[in-house]
Amino acid sequence: MSATSHLETISIVNCTLNAPLMLISIIGNTLVLTAIWKTPTLRSPSIILVCSLAASDLSVGLVVQPLYIASTITGNPFLFQATFMTGACATGVSLLIMTVISVDRFLALHYHMRYPSLMTTQRAMYTSATFWLISFLLSFSTFWKMSAYYFVSAVTIAICLIVSTFCYIRIYQIVRQHQSQIQAQQQAVNNINAADNKQTMLRSTKSAKNTFIYYIVMIMCYTPLFTSMAVLSISHKDWTNAWSLGDTVAFMNSSINPFLYCWRLRELRTAVSKAAWQMLCRQKEEN
Repeated sequence: MSATSHLETISIVNCTLNAPLMLISIIGNTLVLTAIWKTPTLRSPSIILVCSLAASDLSVGLVVQPLYIASTITGNPFLFQATFMTGACATGVSLLIMTVISVDRFLALHYHMRYPSLMTTQRAMYTSATFWLISFLLSFSTFWKMSAYYFVSAVTIAICLIVSTFCYIRIYQIVRQHQSQIQAQQQAVNNINAADNKQTMLRSTKSAKNTFIYYIVMIMCYTPLFTSMAVLSISHKDWTNAWSLGDTVAFMNSSINPFLYCWRLRELRTAVSKAAWQMLCRQKEEN
C-alpha cells in the first residue's frame, strides 16, 4: 500500500468515526445542559462542574469535529488551523474540568465535614471560568509555533493524568478504609444494624467501581493524544499518520461523558430522561 493510499484510508476511518460520535456528543450534552437548566435543584458545586464539562464537550461535537471532518476531506490550511485552535481550547477545557472533578470527589471524601466550605458553588463557577480562559489563551500558541503547542499540550495532558491518578487512587483507598471500618463496627455491635451497614458498604463499593470506570475511560481517551503530542514536540520524523487517530479517540471522550455522569448521578439521570421525553412529546405535537 502506497503512502498516499495509506493516508486516504486513515482519513476515511477518522471521518467515519467522527461523524456518529459528533451526533452522539451533540445530543447527549445538549440533554445534560437542558436538564440542568430546567432543574433548579441541580445547582450544587459538583453539578456546576459537570455543566461546564458538558458545555466543553458540546463544543467538541458542535464545532471541533465538523471542522476536523471538513479539514480532513478538503485539506484546506485555514480549516486545519481553525481545527487546531478550537480543538486545543475545547478538549483542553474538557480534560481540565475532568481533572477538577476528580479533585472535587477526593475532597468530598477526604474532607467530608469541611467539604461544603471548601467547594462552594461560587468557587466551582470561578474555577470553570478560569480553566476556560486558560485553555482559550493557550490555544493561541498554535499561531505562534506548532512545536510549542505540541509541547504545552503534552505537558498539560501529563499533569492532568497524574493529578487524576493520584486522586482516584486516594479515593479507592478511602473507600476501602471505610469498608474496613464498617466491618469492624458490625463485629463490635454483634451485627446490630447489619442491614444498614451492608447497604453502606454496597454503596461504597459501587462508588469505587464507578470511580475506576471514569479513570479508565479518561486514560484510554487521552493517552494516545498525549503520545502523539509528545512525539510531535520532539520530532516530526517519528510521527506517522496513524497517530491522527489519537485526536478521534480524545474526541470520543466528549461522547462518552454524558452517559457516564448520567449513570453515576441519579438526579441528573432523572432530569435528563424528563428533558428527553419533553423534547420527544414536543416534536410529536409539531408533527
